[in-house]
Amino acid sequence: MEPASDGNERLAGDTADAVLPPSVAKRREQVFPRLKPDEIDRLRRFGKLKSWKPGEFLFEGAAPSPGMLVLLRGRVLMTRKNGLGEHERIVEHGPGQFMAEVGSLSGRPSLLYARAVGSVEALLIDPPSLRAALIVEAELGERIMRTLILRRVALFETGTGGPVIIGTPGSARVMRLQGFLSRNTHPHTVLDVARDPCGAEIAKVHAPAPDELPLVVCPDGTVLKRPTEQALARVIGLLPDLDPDRVYDVAIIGAGPSGLAAAVYAASEGLSVIVLETHVIGGQIGASARIENYLGFPTGISGAALAGRAIVQAQKFGADIAVPAPVTRLDCNGDPLAIHIEGGMRIAARSAVIATGATYRRPGIPRLANYEGRGVHYWASPIEATLCRGEEVVLVGGGNSAGQAAVFLAAHAGHLHMLIRGSGLERTMSSYLIERIAALPNVTLHVESEIVALEGDRKYLTGVRWRDRRRGTEETKPVRHVFLFVGADPHTGWLEACGVKMDPKGFVVTGNAMTPDEYGRGVRATRDRPPLPFETTVPGIFAIGDARAGSNKQVSSAVGEGAAVVPQLHAWLGHGRQA
Repeated sequence: MEPASDGNERLAGDTADAVLPPSVAKRREQVFPRLKPDEIDRLRRFGKLKSWKPGEFLFEGAAPSPGMLVLLRGRVLMTRKNGLGEHERIVEHGPGQFMAEVGSLSGRPSLLYARAVGSVEALLIDPPSLRAALIVEAELGERIMRTLILRRVALFETGTGGPVIIGTPGSARVMRLQGFLSRNTHPHTVLDVARDPCGAEIAKVHAPAPDELPLVVCPDGTVLKRPTEQALARVIGLLPDLDPDRVYDVAIIGAGPSGLAAAVYAASEGLSVIVLETHVIGGQIGASARIENYLGFPTGISGAALAGRAIVQAQKFGADIAVPAPVTRLDCNGDPLAIHIEGGMRIAARSAVIATGATYRRPGIPRLANYEGRGVHYWASPIEATLCRGEEVVLVGGGNSAGQAAVFLAAHAGHLHMLIRGSGLERTMSSYLIERIAALPNVTLHVESEIVALEGDRKYLTGVRWRDRRRGTEETKPVRHVFLFVGADPHTGWLEACGVKMDPKGFVVTGNAMTPDEYGRGVRATRDRPPLPFETTVPGIFAIGDARAGSNKQVSSAVGEGAAVVPQLHAWLGHGRQA
């Protein structure tokens, strides 16, 4: 059934509902539940009644989400726009069903279009009221939340509703955008400009020069040529407009496990929270294909899945999220703090939590920078795994992240060469990972070995040469993909002008690790109490996770610190300089 037309839109394809991806296909009743009359009655106090005429949009893709709509009368057709601007049918909803997904919690731009089929009446629950309903109506809220998550999974796995990237698959520029969207669990589609008819047709219309690829067609019809991650994020709503006049209770800088834990606990306790992330939600744990020693997950969980659940929790409790939002400077001498973000943005907060983790360490390999994104990777996700399917690859590193990546990549690569500088893995890797790697028939461990040269043309890596330091021999392999997991350095350089003390390695000093004379600087200074355990030399600024000096570099420890810092935030916010 086609919706009423306004003369400018048309429905592409057939009139059958879209097929759900395998991961959720057997849970269709949970993806498209029907609420009972008494459940709808319980939701009425959170919303207001609205009506639409035949053919009217209840909401449109790329426009801010109105929240959740519970259909009371009539039918609503859900569609998405493809790269050519045509509407493609997703599903048709009837009375008792509701329209929402994870983005509805925060009012982020809608991924789909909803149009009335005949006259429609619905209960509109805006984002703040939706979050309240999920908390107050616990049992019903759990069912609704499960639906929101499953719908986002379905949208992500099919690419439905997100931007369309048109370029050369596997190229550095396409992978940069594809990786950014994937690691932030945002739906998207990649079309080959040379081989896909639709991709070629879109490119023909917009006629980009070779250096303007890839093209990105956004859900609102905007076409971007070779955009940066920040430019793309602005259009699709991952990077919202930030109000410089609003004062948050706490700004959490970094969305790794410690920052996400702090966001969840702080927001759930009523604090106004904003999370600023430089690259991707989850930080370095996103590179972990499977974490098997995290409490409560006996079968393991991927870092991306763990981060995805945490970010939904934070949004459920009302935390604002901005990505990519690299913080360039923190003005610590004012009250509130002024936090400056790349691109000229600025926000204000009464306190700040430094949870910036670490940046990937780049070993001193000649010409390394030439092949970053062109065969050299610091991440092992399904994107990279697809590129090296059946091929010979090299992985460098002996820590747990390297071990998890090796196990994951071995399931896709033809053969994996694992290079470590030490004489074995026992001192740097968990035993369960060592045992698993030893059992993999297509993994060869090269001890006391290091890469000495990369070979390739101007576009891609074509070979790797490494040296066995024990034997003094060198070996060359025609390898197109190298994965580097050789540790990381604290991402704290942006703090240098703030007065926050760091140790010689760049880790932030907190609590009793500082001397009494070092604590309390600037107009925020206080001398009538000792620093709180996670507080820095600047009162009201805290540090947790991998960026903190003396931290235990484990996911569980990072999450624990994220939870433990929240009572200290309350102490600062509640008593300030009189604490």
